[in-house]
Amino acid sequence: MGIKIKTGGFLTTIQDMGRFGYQETGMSVSGVMDTRSASLANILVGNDENEGVIEVTLMGPTMEFTADNIIAVTGGDLGAKLDGNPLPRYEAVLVKAGQTLSFTGLKSGARAFIAFAGGLAVPAVMGSKSTNLKSKIGGFEGRKLEKDDAIGFAAPKTSLTNMDKRKLSIPDFSAKEHDLRVVLGPQDDCFPQSSIDTFFNNVYTIGNEYDRMGCRMQGPVIKHKVGGDIITDGISFGAVQVPSHGNPIVMMADHQTTGGYTKIANVISVDLPVLAQCMPGHKIHFRWVSIEEAQFWYCKEKNEFKELKEALSAE
Repeated sequence: MGIKIKTGGFLTTIQDMGRFGYQETGMSVSGVMDTRSASLANILVGNDENEGVIEVTLMGPTMEFTADNIIAVTGGDLGAKLDGNPLPRYEAVLVKAGQTLSFTGLKSGARAFIAFAGGLAVPAVMGSKSTNLKSKIGGFEGRKLEKDDAIGFAAPKTSLTNMDKRKLSIPDFSAKEHDLRVVLGPQDDCFPQSSIDTFFNNVYTIGNEYDRMGCRMQGPVIKHKVGGDIITDGISFGAVQVPSHGNPIVMMADHQTTGGYTKIANVISVDLPVLAQCMPGHKIHFRWVSIEEAQFWYCKEKNEFKELKEALSAE
């Protein structure tokens, strides 16, 4: 007993933090696009941050609960409603069997995340519950959720310690212009200094070709010293590829494991959730930071999550 999908929405999948350790075989990591929102949703309902959640893209699903459980909805505002009434975001909420969760439409941000106390009863494939749509594995039968799909709860809960404190301030996702911090490399030496200046001193616009695999942008051309092709090497989440046409492509959660285009930089981990909530037409400024600064912000966020979990679990 858990949830039954009435309508699947635009792209609704089960994701966790990703399928690590298999990129050498060509298997993408996948996982949630917005790690911060998903982590906070899980923490609010008492789960480990890596527990599987439902990632909702642009237009949300409708689902009926067939068992009681505590949920939290985070990320963009997609108009979440429970039995037709607004559902509080960034807050743990007890939902009863027979109630219906729906989404009325996009208001701000691009993706919402639903966490369920105790997790979803789907098998881990190669160590992860994440849906890899291209390989058709993980999540629910390796595909997006559709009408009449039924998913059980692994260990549902109707009460949690400090239930009244399990709420957070709601982030503002309404901005249409964003800073993305990056570290240079690994192929920044394939670009003259003038092109690196172009990359940092101009605004790039997110194009319509933006999905879970990558985000293409348009703006001033970033010229190479010779050309945009290299011997194929590994790719990470956030890698900024610059093919010969000179416009950047940021690799996202379902990125391929290797690629043959130069990578001028990599978006730092804590800023990838910003891009995950962006829409076509949004403006991007790339900002340089050192590796040490990127590590500082990563550790700061991890400590924030740790302190939040400790505060919520304290008697």
